[in-house]
Amino acid sequence: MQKHKISYVRSGTPWEEKYAYARAKQIGPIIEVAGTTASDESGPLFPNDHKKQTEYILQKMEAALIKLGATKHDVVRTRMYVTNAKIADEVASIHGVFFAGIDPASTLLVIESLLDPSMLVEIEMSAYK
Repeated sequence: MQKHKISYVRSGTPWEEKYAYARAKQIGPIIEVAGTTASDESGPLFPNDHKKQTEYILQKMEAALIKLGATKHDVVRTRMYVTNAKIADEVASIHGVFFAGIDPASTLLVIESLLDPSMLVEIEMSAYK
Protein backbone atom coordinates (compact mmCIF):
# COMPACT_ATOMS: atom_id res chain seq x y z
CA MET A 1 0.00 0.00 0.00
CA GLN A 2 1.43 3.35 -1.06
CA LYS A 3 1.48 6.10 1.55
CA HIS A 4 0.83 9.69 0.51
CA LYS A 5 3.00 12.56 1.65
CA ILE A 6 1.28 14.68 4.30
CA SER A 7 1.98 18.43 4.59
CA TYR A 8 0.60 21.09 6.93
CA VAL A 9 0.39 24.87 6.96
CA ARG A 10 -0.17 26.82 10.16
CA SER A 11 -1.06 30.52 10.20
CA GLY A 12 -0.39 31.32 13.85
CA THR A 13 -3.90 31.94 15.13
CA PRO A 14 -4.34 30.99 18.79
CA TRP A 15 -7.09 28.51 17.97
CA GLU A 16 -4.87 26.29 15.79
CA GLU A 17 -2.66 25.24 18.69
CA LYS A 18 -5.43 25.26 21.30
CA TYR A 19 -7.79 23.09 19.24
CA ALA A 20 -5.11 20.99 17.47
CA TYR A 21 -5.70 21.79 13.81
CA ALA A 22 -3.81 23.16 10.83
CA ARG A 23 -4.83 26.03 8.54
CA ALA A 24 -4.37 23.65 5.63
CA LYS A 25 -3.49 19.99 5.27
CA GLN A 26 -2.46 18.15 2.14
CA ILE A 27 -2.56 14.39 1.68
CA GLY A 28 -1.46 13.39 -1.80
CA PRO A 29 -3.23 15.63 -4.30
CA ILE A 30 -5.99 16.70 -1.88
CA ILE A 31 -5.75 19.96 0.06
CA GLU A 32 -8.27 20.96 2.70
CA VAL A 33 -8.18 24.50 4.07
CA ALA A 34 -9.84 24.86 7.45
CA GLY A 35 -12.61 27.30 8.16
CA THR A 36 -10.82 30.63 8.07
CA THR A 37 -11.78 33.95 9.62
CA ALA A 38 -10.11 37.35 9.44
CA SER A 39 -7.78 36.81 12.37
CA ASP A 40 -4.12 36.47 13.18
CA GLU A 41 -2.01 35.68 16.25
CA SER A 42 -3.43 38.78 18.00
CA GLY A 43 -7.06 37.81 17.39
CA PRO A 44 -9.87 39.09 15.14
CA LEU A 45 -9.17 41.69 12.44
CA PHE A 46 -11.52 44.22 10.82
CA PRO A 47 -14.27 43.93 13.47
CA ASN A 48 -17.75 44.05 11.96
CA ASP A 49 -16.48 44.81 8.42
CA HIS A 50 -17.63 41.87 6.30
CA LYS A 51 -16.05 43.18 3.09
CA LYS A 52 -12.54 43.54 4.53
CA GLN A 53 -12.94 40.26 6.40
CA THR A 54 -13.86 38.41 3.20
CA GLU A 55 -10.96 39.88 1.22
CA TYR A 56 -8.49 39.08 4.01
CA ILE A 57 -9.80 35.53 4.39
CA LEU A 58 -9.45 34.75 0.69
CA GLN A 59 -5.90 36.15 0.63
CA LYS A 60 -4.98 34.18 3.76
CA MET A 61 -6.35 30.98 2.24
CA GLU A 62 -4.55 31.61 -1.05
CA ALA A 63 -1.28 32.05 0.88
CA ALA A 64 -1.84 28.64 2.53
CA LEU A 65 -2.42 27.04 -0.87
CA ILE A 66 0.74 28.61 -2.26
CA LYS A 67 2.78 27.23 0.67
CA LEU A 68 1.57 23.79 -0.41
CA GLY A 69 2.46 24.38 -4.05
CA ALA A 70 -1.11 25.02 -5.21
CA THR A 71 -3.03 28.09 -6.38
CA LYS A 72 -6.62 29.25 -6.26
CA HIS A 73 -7.00 27.63 -9.70
CA ASP A 74 -6.78 24.24 -7.92
CA VAL A 75 -9.79 25.01 -5.69
CA VAL A 76 -12.75 22.76 -6.40
CA ARG A 77 -15.06 23.62 -3.48
CA THR A 78 -15.75 26.50 -1.10
CA ARG A 79 -18.13 26.99 1.78
CA MET A 80 -18.97 30.48 3.02
CA TYR A 81 -20.56 31.12 6.39
CA VAL A 82 -22.03 34.54 7.17
CA THR A 83 -23.73 35.71 10.36
CA ASN A 84 -26.34 37.88 8.65
CA ALA A 85 -28.31 37.26 5.45
CA LYS A 86 -28.05 40.98 4.62
CA ILE A 87 -24.31 40.64 3.93
CA ALA A 88 -24.54 37.40 1.96
CA ASP A 89 -24.74 39.00 -1.48
CA GLU A 90 -21.69 41.23 -0.91
CA VAL A 91 -19.63 38.37 0.53
CA ALA A 92 -20.60 36.10 -2.38
CA SER A 93 -19.78 38.89 -4.86
CA ILE A 94 -16.25 39.29 -3.43
CA HIS A 95 -15.89 35.49 -3.72
CA GLY A 96 -17.10 35.79 -7.31
CA VAL A 97 -14.47 38.36 -8.23
CA PHE A 98 -11.71 36.34 -6.52
CA PHE A 99 -12.70 33.10 -8.27
CA ALA A 100 -13.81 34.56 -11.63
CA GLY A 101 -13.19 31.97 -14.34
CA ILE A 102 -12.40 29.25 -11.78
CA ASP A 103 -15.96 28.75 -10.54
CA PRO A 104 -15.54 26.23 -7.70
CA ALA A 105 -18.59 24.41 -6.42
CA SER A 106 -19.76 26.58 -3.55
CA THR A 107 -22.19 26.78 -0.67
CA LEU A 108 -23.26 29.88 1.26
CA LEU A 109 -24.80 29.41 4.69
CA VAL A 110 -26.26 31.93 7.12
CA ILE A 111 -25.39 30.93 10.68
CA GLU A 112 -26.19 32.37 14.08
CA SER A 113 -22.67 33.41 15.07
CA LEU A 114 -18.95 32.69 14.98
CA LEU A 115 -16.48 32.28 17.84
CA ASP A 116 -16.09 36.06 18.26
CA PRO A 117 -19.16 38.28 17.67
CA SER A 118 -17.09 40.75 15.60
CA MET A 119 -16.36 37.98 13.08
CA LEU A 120 -19.00 38.00 10.37
CA VAL A 121 -17.52 35.65 7.74
CA GLU A 122 -15.80 32.27 7.71
CA ILE A 123 -14.75 30.39 4.58
CA GLU A 124 -13.34 26.92 4.00
CA MET A 125 -12.12 25.34 0.78
CA SER A 126 -10.96 22.13 -0.84
CA ALA A 127 -8.40 21.89 -3.62
CA TYR A 128 -6.97 19.15 -5.83
CA LYS A 129 -3.47 19.55 -7.21
